[in-house]
Amino acid sequence: MRSAKRVVIKVYMTPEEKARIAANAGVCGQALSAYVRTLAFGHTPTPRVDLSGLAEVFRIHGDLGRLGGLLKMLLTNDERLNDMGRDMAEATIDGTLVDIRFAMAGLKTVIKAYLGVRSGKPEGEL
Repeated sequence: MRSAKRVVIKVYMTPEEKARIAANAGVCGQALSAYVRTLAFGHTPTPRVDLSGLAEVFRIHGDLGRLGGLLKMLLTNDERLNDMGRDMAEATIDGTLVDIRFAMAGLKTVIKAYLGVRSGKPEGEL
C-alpha cells in the first residue's frame, strides 16, 4: 500500500531531455513519474508491444515482398513481356506499382497509428 504522504524530487533538465524521457515512458505505457521511479530503483522498464499491430505490419511487409518479387519476375522474363505486348506490359507493371504503393500506404498508416497510440499523441501527429 502506498504511503499517504508523497514528496517531490526536482530534477533540472532541458526540454528535449524531458521530451525524450516522456516518449520512453509512453513506449513502456507508464506515466513519467512511474518510469523515472522504475529507472531510479535500478529496474528495467518493459516496453509494451501490441502483438496484433505488429502482426499487421509483418503481413503488409510480406505483401510488399511478394509484389516486388512478382514485378521482378515479370521484368526479367523477356519472352513473357514480348508475348504480352508493350501496352499490356506497361498496364501490368503500372498496376503492380499501384498495388505496392497501396501496401506501403497501409504499412505507413498502421505504423503511424501504432506509434501515435504508444506515444499518447493523436494519430495524425508524428
